[in-house]
Amino acid sequence: MIEQPTTSYLATPPSGDGNPILVLHAWWGLNDTIKEICNRLAAEGFVAYAPDLYDGKITDNVDDAEAYAGDIFQNLDEARQKVAEAVTYLSAQVSDPSGREMAAIGFSLGAFFALDLSVLAPDLVRSVVVFYGTRPGDYTKSQAAYLGHFAETDEFEPQEEVEALEQALKEAGRPVQFYHYPNTSHWFAEPDRHQAYNQEAAELAWERTVAFLKE
Repeated sequence: MIEQPTTSYLATPPSGDGNPILVLHAWWGLNDTIKEICNRLAAEGFVAYAPDLYDGKITDNVDDAEAYAGDIFQNLDEARQKVAEAVTYLSAQVSDPSGREMAAIGFSLGAFFALDLSVLAPDLVRSVVVFYGTRPGDYTKSQAAYLGHFAETDEFEPQEEVEALEQALKEAGRPVQFYHYPNTSHWFAEPDRHQAYNQEAAELAWERTVAFLKE
């Protein structure tokens, strides 16, 4: 039996089984907001698992978060290994994993790794949802469909990078739908980010996400 890392978070539906979803945290770390997202996904019938890319570190400070994220990208192979181990663990939590469709959801920093996983493990990932995060590169190996939620004004995610990602996915022949939410900024879907949270946009993005995952 694969042992769950102590700082990760697993949420299972009332039935005890469902399609697996990997939830990848923003640069704040695996905080209560991400855990609650897992809980909400479980309530919708999914097995949701959030690995901890920071080994227990959590912050509300932008400078610290930026430093933690910088360390992640300085050691990208190690972070990718953590994501791969999380996929293995999550797969072991569902019955007949070969017959299940795995999804990945990423927030900001986590969006990069959700997108990255869809290219590195194309046989596993069938759906990807990203919240205000991108990843440059070639997506021709992917077999996933993509849903993106982006802010109208975002100092951390330039519009040209969002457009470049959308174009790369379309050129790869992948199904893709990106939404842009008026009067929003980065982190608009995270209720603990009081300076950015937009309840109306967050609820609409959630509804679209659940519908997409259940298609």
